[in-house]
Amino acid sequence: MMDNLDDDRRVVPKEEKEFLSADGTHIISRPLINSDSLPFWLFHPCLFLPSPSQRSYAIRAKMDYTYAPGRNHLFVPGPVNIPDQVLRAMNRNNEDYRSPAVPALTKILLEDVKKIFKTTSGTPFLIPTTGTGAWESALTNTLSPGDRIVSFVIGQFSLLWVDQQQRLGFNVDVVESEWGAGANLEVLASKLAADTAHTIKAVCIVHNETATGVTNNLASVRKILDHYQHPALFLVDGVSSICALDFRMDEWGVDVALTGSQKALSLPTGMGIVCASPKAIEASQTAKSLRVFFDWKDYLKFYKMGTYWPYTPSIQLLYGLKAALDLIFEEGLDNVIARHNRLGTATRLAVEAWGLKNCTQKEEWFSDTVTAVVVPPYIDSSEIVRRGWKRYNLSLGLGLNKVAGKVFRIGHLGHVNDLQLLGCLAGVEMVLKDVGYPVKLGSGVAAACAYLQNNIPMIPSRI
Repeated sequence: MMDNLDDDRRVVPKEEKEFLSADGTHIISRPLINSDSLPFWLFHPCLFLPSPSQRSYAIRAKMDYTYAPGRNHLFVPGPVNIPDQVLRAMNRNNEDYRSPAVPALTKILLEDVKKIFKTTSGTPFLIPTTGTGAWESALTNTLSPGDRIVSFVIGQFSLLWVDQQQRLGFNVDVVESEWGAGANLEVLASKLAADTAHTIKAVCIVHNETATGVTNNLASVRKILDHYQHPALFLVDGVSSICALDFRMDEWGVDVALTGSQKALSLPTGMGIVCASPKAIEASQTAKSLRVFFDWKDYLKFYKMGTYWPYTPSIQLLYGLKAALDLIFEEGLDNVIARHNRLGTATRLAVEAWGLKNCTQKEEWFSDTVTAVVVPPYIDSSEIVRRGWKRYNLSLGLGLNKVAGKVFRIGHLGHVNDLQLLGCLAGVEMVLKDVGYPVKLGSGVAAACAYLQNNIPMIPSRI
């Protein structure tokens, strides 16, 4: 049996032999392999393996195989492409975060972060967590168990936030909309009008729902709150909007806003960024929700001391954040927002040219960071995502929960430009053809090109 291991090809079932390269050194496309088709020694790591390439193939056959020539075309709505400048900035050793250097860097970052929220009065917190942790930080620092809040469900991520609110013990008035529609603000208005005793302590809303490609109008929420002179806190999930869509914390009277590093900031996952208004900071002094790791009081204590960190931060992410913010400010935040609008418009024009529908039901709700594309009933959208990854090295977003199998998502946020998007759209067209949809190759790309050619500005530094 061990003699048969001298030839790499002998560990591959006959029907899968064509998936090896001509010289047998690597896999061209990974087939579905069950454990019966693998050599017995893969499951006995203590046995002698005479050929390293034997072991390499077996491990690759068992796990998802990710290598492909060139770069992966990453067009999910987060995590997104990381700029080379950010990668280089993070390629550094650890440092003592109690040295003078890290507090000095942190002080600069806290001031710079306020600019992406468009606030001068907010207090930012850079928390080693994901967007989910940032959610919890926003809720537990401003509210007490049993507090009544109004929250909207318009897709998977707003649903998850509501689930967290309920599990944390808040009394949640859930306002549901059809997936593909925005938050029902008429219901919000009626609830606030009836709440003369001001029992509603907070209004929670997802600015940009990535599951359905829906952007909510935050200015309208603020107008409703002001119209009824209601003191409820205004809490906003800006995970897939801040640094890509128009966001004005001070102007819109947002009390807590939050985002995640892996979205429009184009960093690795791992930093939740929360910004709190003076009103939210005041609420945190009396909020009775249990919190330890996410407690703002610990941060504020260390801010006052000038050391900034109540626990160990990721040094690499801090330097990466500095580089990411520098890129955004060099381009200009308003230009970044305009670029995302251009990419979103081009994508929507391509979808229309393919004869497919946008999951978002009205133009006023169109998202400039993600487009959810509805497929015909005879196509499983999950197969589009699988095919794109397996054949074209193209990563698209799956449909989630209620829209699973019905939509696929094209993310167009972060450090991405127009020509990169066109490559994605060309890949989607080939995938659509592969799965049996009668798309005219080049139709969506042509529609996007026609728009982009008339709207891409000159690169300022090259004029």
